[in-house]
Amino acid sequence: MVKYLRAYYLEFIVFAYVLGNAYVLVYRKDDFYAYNLIPVALIIGYVAIFHLQKLVYFLAFVTPLAISLKELGLTEKIDLSLPSEPIMIIIMMLYIFNSLNGRISDKKFTHHPVTIIITIQLIWMFITAMASVDIVVSVKYLISRLWFVFSCYVIIPHLFKDKKNMINFIFCYSTGLLIVVLITTYKHAAFNFNDKAADWIVSPYYNDHTAYGAALSMFIPICLALVFVKSISTFLRVYALSLFLFFTMGLILSFARASWLSLIVALGILATLLLKINFRTLFLTLLITGGLFFSFQTEILIALGRNNTDAEGGFSNNIESVSNISTDASNLERLNRWSCAIRMWKDKPILGWGPGTYMFEYAPYQLSKEKTIISTNFGTNGNAHSEYLGPLTEQGVLGCAIMVALLLYISSLGYRLAYTVAETETRIIVIALFLGLMSYLIHGFLNNFLDTDKLSLPFWSFLAALVTVDLYYAKKTKPVKSNSAP
Repeated sequence: MVKYLRAYYLEFIVFAYVLGNAYVLVYRKDDFYAYNLIPVALIIGYVAIFHLQKLVYFLAFVTPLAISLKELGLTEKIDLSLPSEPIMIIIMMLYIFNSLNGRISDKKFTHHPVTIIITIQLIWMFITAMASVDIVVSVKYLISRLWFVFSCYVIIPHLFKDKKNMINFIFCYSTGLLIVVLITTYKHAAFNFNDKAADWIVSPYYNDHTAYGAALSMFIPICLALVFVKSISTFLRVYALSLFLFFTMGLILSFARASWLSLIVALGILATLLLKINFRTLFLTLLITGGLFFSFQTEILIALGRNNTDAEGGFSNNIESVSNISTDASNLERLNRWSCAIRMWKDKPILGWGPGTYMFEYAPYQLSKEKTIISTNFGTNGNAHSEYLGPLTEQGVLGCAIMVALLLYISSLGYRLAYTVAETETRIIVIALFLGLMSYLIHGFLNNFLDTDKLSLPFWSFLAALVTVDLYYAKKTKPVKSNSAP
């Protein structure tokens, strides 16, 4: 009997599973989904242990297509994006388990300034979570940030030491995103590409068009860059060009004005790289420009107040409405959220309110004169709409300072690598990844999505790619001389 079982153990397992499924269908219908997730979990677990690289590729592909539990109507309390976030959790747990048996990450990687900044950020998030006005919400937020960082940043250098793996990873995510673009465009066509439909037509894959636009703007530069990478096949280069064209179309039809603006700024950054302008020179220029803005802010705000163009009536109107702070409800609501964030920070300037708590606490800080037709008192319309003011409110002044430090170091790193990476094709990829990161960080002044899997995966993986290139790829013996070196 034992011999027979050993010979046909797989058939017995399948037969037992089918019988169990029949039992669940008849007597435990509420457990049907959970029961049928068992083989999926086992397969993912097996791949994670024996073929982690393939699981990371699968994670990249499936993340744009992932659907949250709320979108599926399965829960109203605990939200989770399926199947991407469970996979991220598995990768994180596997990494921690293996770390107990010895060092996994290279010491050079753990000591890199970017890794140090991220570590400080996580430690400070833990401290502020313990002092939170709602510890449960903050701890959940912190745990989700941990699995984003572990699965999309910490584990990635093991893969990206080989440039081919980096390219494969990009193609995997881009392919999943392409499917979303095709489905969204098809659905949008039924509404004659109306700009109002653009906000909800991206459901169930993205919760709104701004997150969808942010993802597209991150991948447009790298897809175009891969067209010029001659080491990959002609088919893949043509495919990269197709991705670029579809993503550009998708971005235009998303009517995500913040994403349009961030991509325009990224093009400006590309111009400075082509001109070989030193980052320090550029940084000083931005400081002077910021000083001039604050000196003449009254005159500038008066000028902006004269713009009454709303985001209606077509593409040109949407562009003109970007600077409308007098009648455009979306722009005014952002100003309302930012004002609330600053008022909340003034009440808790050191430790903040706790990670993830803004949306549940900002309602009493709204002023009636600043409310708009889309304002809410119930925490149903999102967060602070800023990757910088959000941490300021939730984690105090140090939380904001850490995010600004990350922005500045990424900018410095991107410029340095663009001028020093030895191999031409790698340099093209690095510049494109840097532009994608900067697109998101500029977009971060107007929205924040690092609490979602959709944007966390490309953001942290692009950053891991830059760090990997900095540590393991050959540099020129002499950097390219800047035209504007101070």
